[in-house]
This record gives sequence, structure tokens and C-alpha cells, in this order.
Amino acid sequence: MRTSPHAAPPVRRAGPLALLLATVLALVGLLVARPTPAAADSTDSFVTRCGIRFCLDGKEYYFAGANAYDMFTFGAGSGDTETQYMDKARIDTHFARMAADGVDVARVWMFSHESWHGFEEREGEFNEQQYAAFDYIIESAKAHGLRLIPVFENYWEAYGGIDTRLRWEGLSGGHPARAAFFDKNRCPGCFTSYKNSVSYALNRTNHYSGVKYKDEPTIFAWELMNEPRYEGQSAAENVDGTTLRAWVDEMGAFVKSIDPNHLLGAGIEGHGTKYGFGGDSGNPFVHIHKSPYIDFTSAHPYPTEHWADLSIEETKDLVRAWIRDSHEVVGKPFFMGEFNVHNVDRALWWREIYTAFEEAGGDGSAFWWYQDRNIDGKFGVSQGAPELAVFRTHSDRMAAKSGLPGSTPSPTPTDPTTPPTPGPTDPTTPPTTPAPAGCAVTYTLSDWGTSFNASVTVRNTGGTPVEGWKLAFAFPGDQRITQMWNAVPVQDGRNVTAGNPSGYNVTIAPGASVNFGFNGTSTAGTNGAPTAFTLNGKACATA
Repeated sequence: MRTSPHAAPPVRRAGPLALLLATVLALVGLLVARPTPAAADSTDSFVTRCGIRFCLDGKEYYFAGANAYDMFTFGAGSGDTETQYMDKARIDTHFARMAADGVDVARVWMFSHESWHGFEEREGEFNEQQYAAFDYIIESAKAHGLRLIPVFENYWEAYGGIDTRLRWEGLSGGHPARAAFFDKNRCPGCFTSYKNSVSYALNRTNHYSGVKYKDEPTIFAWELMNEPRYEGQSAAENVDGTTLRAWVDEMGAFVKSIDPNHLLGAGIEGHGTKYGFGGDSGNPFVHIHKSPYIDFTSAHPYPTEHWADLSIEETKDLVRAWIRDSHEVVGKPFFMGEFNVHNVDRALWWREIYTAFEEAGGDGSAFWWYQDRNIDGKFGVSQGAPELAVFRTHSDRMAAKSGLPGSTPSPTPTDPTTPPTPGPTDPTTPPTTPAPAGCAVTYTLSDWGTSFNASVTVRNTGGTPVEGWKLAFAFPGDQRITQMWNAVPVQDGRNVTAGNPSGYNVTIAPGASVNFGFNGTSTAGTNGAPTAFTLNGKACATA
């Protein structure tokens, strides 16, 4: 996203205000989360491409997403890695907030060359603390049922971007001089430094899970760069995109040689005279996306920007044109990786854009951007914004196209000091459904002393469906649930029963699983995983 054809986005740098905001702890509210497609389906499977569609577990998969680019800055950016450098509570709260509003996939930045929260402040020196924080972002996304699209680098100057890599090689940055980054004759070192950083990230082992990034199914896809272009070098290049295509091919092949598991996108904006949007800027939509190493197309419409100046109808035509070219000319899924409007009725515009997108067969979307506090008055979207009701409807429809459960009513914050009220999942109520023939439970704990996070997966290993479920277990110490998503909790002392929410995730088919997660408080040194679980009264194996 940018504010003009030659300007970087105004909110993508960490100034003094951003630094101050990032050190403030998040206020953790108890959210009753709606189901999300990622949470409702298998989170241990990679998303793949089948022709012009995304696929998950052999079925077409459609998603509704959001950009949450600044999550890597959540925390003081200094001090102890686990308790100060990163703010785990703020990360967890924001993922819970997004899950509650129906976000399936979050597009996030995985780049910065700044001294504060920098991944690579100096060439080839990778910040272990910052990558540890991104480890936690992955784990929290997984616990909340979301997938991620991390972006490797930035064309624009925010957080250093490729201007920094050019300076490392003794060259000037800024637009359009930064085009040299994509030209191996002018900057061979830029190719080397980019590949080194990508290789480090793909081969990194998450210190919480022990899983390498390249083997992590929570990653939906990678993007090579945020909004790359090779502009202003020649009239022919502006139209043909020859140099950028060569760079995309080389870097795409490099990524795939290390990581054949994940999908890969180029991250481009979709500008072009043929679309009446943004003009020719050395990144032609069709030619770049025909790279054999790129798995899906992308575009970033900002129709109300002064340089675009599109009406609602013109915007809908633009989206339809991208989807048509993506499916019929390129032959790949279409991801509307960023979009938003300002100084108009945002809910109205979103409703019209999403409707056109769905009717044309769009495969995935991500609005710009879901903020966790009021930072960006132009494009920031906060919890409770009226356009999020439009987004939830869009998310429901995308889930329905994927054959996944629909939504519950919009979530509302609840006083975290109020204990859960016994209801349909009261453990004193006898189960109304037969116990399954077999079940297995995986309990993943992230413990940081006086608070913790847990992700629980329940798999039906029997031969008959479980219609309505209650999972019972006991904490080993003094733990208290403060927030649970994708299940309804009842706690009596150490004893907990988590039951399916009303209206979704009710059935566990043979061989299928459901996942829920929760945050809690604990007495330091007493935490640990429960040792026994029962599903509808029958003991389960632990995995």
C-alpha cells in the first residue's frame, strides 16, 4: 500500500509514537470467538494449489483475511526475550480478536533493518530475539486457528526495505533508483544478501515447536516482497517487466529449492494501463504471475486514492478483470492481498467490493489493515468498526464455499473477571450422545510463569461420528482459564469441561479433529499439561 504512485505508506515505519505505543501492554478482554475455516479444518495440512484454486486436504479452499503487518513490533524490542522483547499477551489478544471477527489468514511483515525490532540490522547478522518473537507469532496464530502469509522484504522504505540492502552495496536507494536492486549487473550483492536472509528464515527452527519454518503448515504462503516493481528505467521495461520477471524467476526457484511445501506469491499491486489503475510500473500483472515458481496472483486496490480516483462500479470492474485474467490467462488463484478506502462509506464500499469479488470467483482476500489500537486514522480498522460486520458476512460466505461451518452472532467483549456461567456444558449434565469408539488429544502448552496459553486438538479415532462433544480434564496446578475460543468452558477448581459452541464444530467425523485454545493465569512453577482426558465420558489417548 502507498499513498501515491511514488510514495511509501505513511504508517509502515517505527517512529517515536509507534515505539511508545508498542511498549504499552494490551488490555486482554474475554472474547467469545466465532469459528474460522482454518480452525474448523485441519491445521496440520499445507494449503496447496489445484489449478485456479487453493486447496486444503483435497478440497477447494477460500479464505477471508486481513493485514496485521505490525505484529512483529509487539513488545519493548529490548530486554529479556520472553518477557520484555516480545509482548505475548498483546500478540495473543490480537489473534483472538481477529479470529473472533472471522479472519482466516493474516498477512504479516517478516522484515526490518531498523535497530528496534530489526530482523537484520546489519548485512548477514540475524537478530535471534526478533526471530524468537516471530516464532511466537507463528505459535499464537496456530493456537487461534489462523494461517499466515509472511512477506520477506519491502520495496518501499518503511523498516529499511531494499534501500538498506542497496546501501550495504554502496548504492543509492529511493524511487526509482532502487530499481537497481533487481538488476544483477548493477547489484549482484543485493541478490546474495536477499537469498541469505530468505535461506535463514526458511531454515530457521521455531524454538517453541522445534519445527522449521519451511515445514510449518501454519504458514499459508510466502511473498517475495511487498509491492516490487522495476519502474522508470525504460518505457519498454515499464510495460514488459522483463527485469522484474527475471528476478522473480530466480528468487522463486531459490525459495522452492529450499521449501517445496509452501505456496509462493510475488506480492505485486496489479497496476497497469490495461486495467485503468496505477499505470505501467514495470510489474505487469499477467507476465510476472506467469512465472512457473509463483503459485497465485495478487493485487492491491486503493480506489479512493487521488491517483486512482475510481468509483464503486469502476472498482468492481477492476476486481473482475484481475480475477478473469488470473483464472483464464494466468491459470492461478487470485489473492486480493490489500485493499481499503477512505473518506467514503467504508461499509458500503466493502459490501460492494466483496460481493463482486465473490461473484467473480475470487479465492482469497486481505483488507488493509486490522490494527490492535488506534494508530492509523486513514486505513486502520479496529475491533467494533461497522465494516467488520460486512467482513464477517464475507468470511461466512467464503467458508461456505469451502464447505466449512458458518458463523455465530458477532462476538462481544466480556468482563474477564466474571467466571464462566454453567450452561449447556455443565459437567453435572449427563452426556446426551454416545461415547466415541476412540479419541486422541494433543495438548500444547506455552507457559510463561503467571500466565499461559494452550492449544487443544481432539481427534476422533473411532469409526462413527461424535455428534456434540464435551472434553473433560484436570489441571495439575493452580490454573484458571480467562479466555477460550472455539469451545465453551466450565471450570470447577482444577476440573475443566470444554464443549462445542452452539451451532458450529458440533460434529467430529471419523478421522477428523477439532481444535480450541485458551489463555489462563497460573501460579509460577505449578503449570503443566493435564495427564488424562475424557471425551463424552470415554478416556482418550494423549498424543
